[in-house]
Amino acid sequence: MTVKQKGQKNEVKIDLTGKIALITGAGRGIGKAIALRFAQAGAKIALNDINLDNLEKAMQEIKQLGGEGIYIKADVSKRQEVKNMVDYIERELGVVDILVNNAAITKIVPFLETTEELWNRTLDINLKGAFLCAKAVIPGMIKKRGGKIINMSSQSGQRGSPWHIAYSVSKFGIIGLTQCLAVEFGRYNIKVNAICPGVVWTPAWEETVEDYAERLGVTVEEAKKHLVSKIPLGRLGKVEDIADAALFLASPLSDYITGQAISLSGGSVL
Repeated sequence: MTVKQKGQKNEVKIDLTGKIALITGAGRGIGKAIALRFAQAGAKIALNDINLDNLEKAMQEIKQLGGEGIYIKADVSKRQEVKNMVDYIERELGVVDILVNNAAITKIVPFLETTEELWNRTLDINLKGAFLCAKAVIPGMIKKRGGKIINMSSQSGQRGSPWHIAYSVSKFGIIGLTQCLAVEFGRYNIKVNAICPGVVWTPAWEETVEDYAERLGVTVEEAKKHLVSKIPLGRLGKVEDIADAALFLASPLSDYITGQAISLSGGSVL
């Protein structure tokens, strides 16, 4: 991090040069936005996703910004795939300094229609995946006596959400995982925090908004207005809003923050 005096203002520039960041679910949406922010700050990026085409496109954007890194197709719910991924990153780039557990799935389904298969798959990716990735990178962080882990929760992990039972429970679990890791590994200078976005307009929302509108019995545009009406700041979140918060948590500016679940909901969750 550098601080420059410019006129009457202090200009703070976050510099992640020399840091290696692994972002899961980074092929699009929030994960890609975080990867781009970190690359702009000078970090070497390891992109993870299960969609190879999205990974290749995201890496092209990083290189266009002058960034560098690698990408790895892997299912974060599979222990061996996670181990292989982290081993590869350590060989190609070095020990992971920053982990962003962003990979997740969600489906709008009422509780009584939620199948055991959907329940298991959602918790496997959203919660078990974060567990496996943290377990894979923490030994390296311990050796380096430091690291940052940013877990992506949700406003649905701070209060119950209808039609998202599996997703909501997984995101409540992410906050518990965050607190446990922060307490256990703080002595190694490893900081662990969670970000809890509200409604952020991503490709995932674009794919589900019609279903959401249908269950509300309204049009898509009316559904969007309904979502905005519950946000005091009067707009939906942008992926850049979340990326900026992640950049702060990855930087030295947040070195005395750990175990926190930070709401980024435009005021809809207080």
